Amino acid sequence: MADNLEYNAENVIAEIEKVRPILQRDGGDIEFVGLDGNVVQVRLQGACSGCAMATVTLQWTVERNLKAAFPQIEKVENLQ
Repeated sequence: MADNLEYNAENVIAEIEKVRPILQRDGGDIEFVGLDGNVVQVRLQGACSGCAMATVTLQWTVERNLKAAFPQIEKVENLQ
């Protein structure tokens, strides 16, 4: 499991890459923007950017996977 990873931008990006194919399968994508303390900032793109289900996708796909690797994450925030 990834719980031995240091919480930093490089490792967060690597974990985002693991969920990226799920978003791309539905015509969306995700871009890492930065870290603001324990908040991961991303930008949903493509079909995800205007989708009514974007919040659900962000919480149940992206945030859940990132928190499994980095328990200190408070939330994942979509910047538009």
